[in-house]
Amino acid sequence: MVKVIVGTQFGDEGKGRAIELLAPDVSVVARYQGGANAGHTIYVNGEATVFRLVPSGIIYPHILCVMGNGMAIDIAELINEFELLKSKGIKFEHRFFISQLANVVMPYHKVRDDTAGSIGTTHKGIGPCYEDKYARKGIRIIDLIYPELLKLKLTQNLQSTNFDSIYEQYKDFGEYIAPYVADTSLLLNQWIDDGKEVLLEGAQGLLLDIDHGTYPYVTSSHPHSGGACCGLGVAPTKIDEVIGITKAYITRVGNGPLPTQLPIELEEKIRAKGKEYGATTGRPRRCGWLDAALGKRAIMLNNIKKIILTKLDVLDDLSEIKICTTYKSENSKLFPICELASGVEPSYETLPGWKTPTTHIKNYNDLPRAAKNYIERIKELLNVEIMAICVGPTRENTILV
Repeated sequence: MVKVIVGTQFGDEGKGRAIELLAPDVSVVARYQGGANAGHTIYVNGEATVFRLVPSGIIYPHILCVMGNGMAIDIAELINEFELLKSKGIKFEHRFFISQLANVVMPYHKVRDDTAGSIGTTHKGIGPCYEDKYARKGIRIIDLIYPELLKLKLTQNLQSTNFDSIYEQYKDFGEYIAPYVADTSLLLNQWIDDGKEVLLEGAQGLLLDIDHGTYPYVTSSHPHSGGACCGLGVAPTKIDEVIGITKAYITRVGNGPLPTQLPIELEEKIRAKGKEYGATTGRPRRCGWLDAALGKRAIMLNNIKKIILTKLDVLDDLSEIKICTTYKSENSKLFPICELASGVEPSYETLPGWKTPTTHIKNYNDLPRAAKNYIERIKELLNVEIMAICVGPTRENTILV
């Protein structure tokens, strides 16, 4: 069976937690887009560990991991993550594969990113890397393996005094990663045909998709479930299920509309309790009430039937909780993904809070009645099944429904 994990908001929903939950039954985890502009936080031996490139399943010794052709890979960052894995005693040789067709983030991409007008990006060179990809002048992983190809493409792309140093550095990078480079589309399709359980993960969330997000305040690739097909070379008919990850409230890093953003004092309270700071940049995340109108668009576009609800415990201290059910404009019942998104006014429904800790709870029936009412209302508004609820940072803080 092939499943896709998709963030239903602006990213940071807790996709790493989904991997933790599903890992025991999965043989393969493959990442299909984005680069080091995303951070997946995984707990290794009780310690929070952030991976920006390596698929989250790498911490499980039985899982094969793939970095797909749809990614923008910073090789220096990847090597740092390799060293991090080694320092934690995680062996990954013979079960880690990098697509030969993935594009490489080069030093000049980061320079261009730093000098470009800001829309709230991480300045990791991801946007310029994708720009070069679509301009048909990108440098791909396969080019690092063959020095002649690398020199030719650098000559076409770069006229500067540091040409030789970049060439030598990335030629060495090519030698370092060569044992992991493969035709990953072929491998994935073979594993799927062999009946392996495969999990496809993206970065960011649906509302940052280059086509279906809050353009222009979006990422440069496709977090959408359809991006998994292009970003890994897997046919749409081979995907059996799409699972959405939804935070019990909503957050956003960087610029762009967030209609349900909280008042400053309450936002700071939620940010502090939820540790809402970017895993990659450390920037404070903006926080808002759960936006069901936004969620409905994500559910629709990805055909999501099940969600994992994360960070319910962050709301434990509140006396009342709001949900945006729709918008007051007649033309904006669903979250608009164009420039009109900045002008929508939410229509709220207010529910009582539960004012009691939930982190210790293991069974759904043991949750406070008000918490169950909140969950049931989310389920009703989004018209989905809730398969799990996260009430803390570790795998043990998960309630299966």
